[in-house]
Amino acid sequence: MLRRLFLVLLLILPTTPALAKVDAELRGYLKQAINNTHSFSDRFEAEVWLVDMSARLSRYIKDKAFRVKFLQALHHEANKHDLPPEMILALIQIESAFKPYAISRVGAQGYMQIMPFWRKEIGRSSDNLMNYQTNLKYGCAILAHYLKKEKGNWVRALARYNGSLGKTWYPEKVMKAWQKRWFVQSI
Repeated sequence: MLRRLFLVLLLILPTTPALAKVDAELRGYLKQAINNTHSFSDRFEAEVWLVDMSARLSRYIKDKAFRVKFLQALHHEANKHDLPPEMILALIQIESAFKPYAISRVGAQGYMQIMPFWRKEIGRSSDNLMNYQTNLKYGCAILAHYLKKEKGNWVRALARYNGSLGKTWYPEKVMKAWQKRWFVQSI
């Protein structure tokens, strides 16, 4: 209990405001991540996961063929960055409610709500952030970078992703979505 209270206090203490200058380390990480590949370890794992997640995702994405393609791409990108794909699903649920053409009031685009300046920052100004594969590549790379920067602290990494470092409301929303809809019980 004391440890939990300490962690909450660390999260709510004021932090230095994010600098307007783009994080050079993240820019490099995104550049490197764009073309790396990984996937499921075997066909059985792929089928079990895809069937399970497809059923969970069906309320958001009606087209079954696209839903499976989307899940394959999401799993691929999450694994490439050692992220749990179920956490990415929870993040997308909160960020865009799985609306492919979502645009936030500050201009973030697509499923994972990527800010357009990232295209220029990594030298790929022609990338289409509304393309689900591109959006997942950027979003997973950004989240993985923040998770690494925060030494595995999901609360702080998610807050960084959302631009609300030092506050817990956003990470709490993502974690609640993950626990309620996307969590996979280990056997």
